[in-house]
Amino acid sequence: MSISSWIVCPIKPRPTTICGSHGGPPITANRVQLKDGRHLAYRESGVKKTDALFKIEVMEELGVYMVGFDRAGYGESDPNPNRDVRTAALDVEELADALGLGPKFYLFGHSLGNHAVSGALKYIPQRLDGAVLMAPVINYWWPGFPPELASESYNKQEVGDQWALRVAYYAPNILHWWMEQSWLPNSTAIKGTTYLPNKRDAEIQKRRIADGSHAKKMDRVTQQGKYESIYRDMKVMFGKWEFDPMDLPEPPFPVHLFQGDEDGLVPVTLQRYIANKLSWIKYHELPSTGHYLSAVPGFGDKVLKTVFGNPSSD
Repeated sequence: MSISSWIVCPIKPRPTTICGSHGGPPITANRVQLKDGRHLAYRESGVKKTDALFKIEVMEELGVYMVGFDRAGYGESDPNPNRDVRTAALDVEELADALGLGPKFYLFGHSLGNHAVSGALKYIPQRLDGAVLMAPVINYWWPGFPPELASESYNKQEVGDQWALRVAYYAPNILHWWMEQSWLPNSTAIKGTTYLPNKRDAEIQKRRIADGSHAKKMDRVTQQGKYESIYRDMKVMFGKWEFDPMDLPEPPFPVHLFQGDEDGLVPVTLQRYIANKLSWIKYHELPSTGHYLSAVPGFGDKVLKTVFGNPSSD
């Protein structure tokens, strides 16, 4: 065996166990088949699709029909070895067409999933009626950030998180290997041990670790393998993008961004910079609020009413 083969073998990811395949996890969710043969798992909520006044990709009072879906490689959605920001947006478009959502819809994203929203603003803006980014994760290497501002925020992270992001950007081909080595500095965000300055966030994190719900959730969403889910997400989000979100032109529809000022995962200073540079973004900074926005009492209603208002009063 050559030295090169000995080096390559340890960093090659394990084969993916696709849902529905022999020996793979069972299929229990609703799924649609995309043009390339892959399947996306989705779930519906809100009013009946035929009665909806608004259609959202991600109630009764506002007449909203919502669709949440597993990104490629997560849950019961088939992996996409060619996944990037563009394909994430195109998956959204195909799902909307498969479900008959019409020529336009609203797209909501949260945390790491917001790269699909950014991709949609870039690649399929003609399909959107509006977009909402909730605590969107940022890439420290986006060219639009002043280097000193990005470095200041980057250096405030745990050393393990700095290394994980650095590897995702500079050496994505060994990211899966790096993430599996317990002796290397690694991501506290993935392990669920990040220091969170917001009291509610910290309590939620502590409870999830103690009762095992964090581990159970990770097992469920990564059942087809961490490589095609979390690690692929890291390579897409924190790798080299084809465009800078801060260069996006103003779209002909509203774009809302909700951000907590005590977010321990996404630096509010960088979010403020983006909102200031893209003046067309409707920026909503939430005081004394962290990253887990869905846990904030009344937040969901606040978002829907901010975006849609009250149709009955028109």
